[in-house]
Amino acid sequence: MEIVLSKYAGFCEGVARAYDMIEKIAKDPSAKRPIFVLGSLVHNSDVVAKIESMGVKKISVENDLIKSLEKYPERIGTLVITAHGIGPEIYGWAKGRGTNIADTTCPKVIKVQKLAEIFSKKGRQIVIVGEKNHKEVRGIYEWAGEKAFFVETDEDLDGLGLDGGKKIAVISQTTQNRDFFKRVAEKLSEKYPNVEVIDTICQATHHRQAEIKKLAEECDVAVVIGSPESANSTRLWEIAKEINPKSYFIQRAEEIEREWFRECEKVAVTAGASTPGWVIDEVILRLRSMDES
Repeated sequence: MEIVLSKYAGFCEGVARAYDMIEKIAKDPSAKRPIFVLGSLVHNSDVVAKIESMGVKKISVENDLIKSLEKYPERIGTLVITAHGIGPEIYGWAKGRGTNIADTTCPKVIKVQKLAEIFSKKGRQIVIVGEKNHKEVRGIYEWAGEKAFFVETDEDLDGLGLDGGKKIAVISQTTQNRDFFKRVAEKLSEKYPNVEVIDTICQATHHRQAEIKKLAEECDVAVVIGSPESANSTRLWEIAKEINPKSYFIQRAEEIEREWFRECEKVAVTAGASTPGWVIDEVILRLRSMDES
């Protein structure tokens, strides 16, 4: 059985950067302690466990981030902002309490945050294409001054309540499906006269999605590695499944079932942007051992 591993599988640049930063902070004796991370650095339980083993504590996040922070009576020396980013309020909160901020927000997410802030100041109606309860999208929404509209599904377009007489800016969650984003942008442009569309989807996300489309078609079976909480991992599986019904979504190697590969000559393997290399290696090893036995 031939195993074809996607060249885009695993940590993207933003996640790798965030992980390296938190590792350096944890090892730095001069870092202000205790060190807390605001939620999960990335949506992957293996990475979260690894970070906790470094002595970095996790703050459980609710919708109200300030309330989440104030539930911790322990002084927070350093607060790590995750790759998904946050709204502007937290920075002021930390400064007022003498807490250092270690900001691992992905540069591509920062770009979307700045666009949201600029468009908000210009009085534009902002449409965010993305999952409204996703951490990245909530942060973008706050940078927009909490005046944005969400489009998560095609059905959301019907009840947006946009004012056709005002300018509209369309931006996106960085890990959104590009086909869906284009469809939303086209429909809004057809309906309203003053629509500016800015494609803020990360190129790595686009390449990852394009390649799994190709591999799912070329291979007998497709395996996507990632956490169910990871938006980009789930999306990869959905894309693969549309093309190849023999597409499977796993978190770890032990979830692989031998029966998936009956009469399989070629298997595609990809992984979400938050999946660490060591998990991918374990999956490849498991597939090879199954093929040899």
